[in-house]
Amino acid sequence: MFLRPQLPETPNPNLPTTAQQVHAPACGCQHSAPVAPTPQRAFPSVGSGAVAAVVVGGVVVVALLAAVVVTAVSVAVAALVLRSLLGSRSGGIHHR
Repeated sequence: MFLRPQLPETPNPNLPTTAQQVHAPACGCQHSAPVAPTPQRAFPSVGSGAVAAVVVGGVVVVALLAAVVVTAVSVAVAALVLRSLLGSRSGGIHHR
């Protein structure tokens, strides 16, 4: 296959240790516990092969659409030329 899905490699996050020592405050007032930072999620990485495949696919689709447009325009111009040539030979088109 040209494209194979691959799982991104995620590094092991630095997790805080579960054994934390809690000291009683010397002043006797109540202090809040320190807030542990939330672990950041790693974004999945996209390989350069996938990006290249999307770019090549986009170029192919645009080229096909351009070919369809050029063909349609050329057929329309040919139809107008044929209509003009046939109309001038018959002495013009008469509408009733």
